[in-house]
Amino acid sequence: MMYKNMLFVVALAFISCNGVSQKKETAQKVNAPKKEFTVNKTEEEWRKELTEEEFYVLRKAATENPFTSELLENKEKGTYVCAGCGTPLFKSETKFRSGTGWPSFYQEIEGNVAYDVDYKIGYKRTEEHCATCGGHLGHVFEDGPKPTGLRHCINGIALDFVPESK
Repeated sequence: MMYKNMLFVVALAFISCNGVSQKKETAQKVNAPKKEFTVNKTEEEWRKELTEEEFYVLRKAATENPFTSELLENKEKGTYVCAGCGTPLFKSETKFRSGTGWPSFYQEIEGNVAYDVDYKIGYKRTEEHCATCGGHLGHVFEDGPKPTGLRHCINGIALDFVPESK
């Protein structure tokens, strides 16, 4: 009896992870036209310009380990820019402590962040990219502070910090 119950639970898990709506949206995403970015480089060119860690996060959509970013505790005033192309992405005044282990912001610099959908961990998430070079930044969630209610959860390695001029 216990064996049958375990088999039922496993079968249910497989069925629930493969819903019809996910198939439809995933199919639409796969068939969507490829986005064009202002900065286009070959994989070899990106590998020459970026560190190995930056390359895997920005170009292969990897995620850095939590609580490892030097920018996590940065409290200086300035601008967070794309580590791949230097595009300004977030202002320091929109950064907040989320407790997640990654630098978090409640607002992006409008027009400089592009959005897409990913299902890499089995459910729909809003993925963020640099709108100039397409570099993977992280994801945005709807559990952030006012005024936007958003939490842009960003890989610190995908960012460089430019301090405000004094």
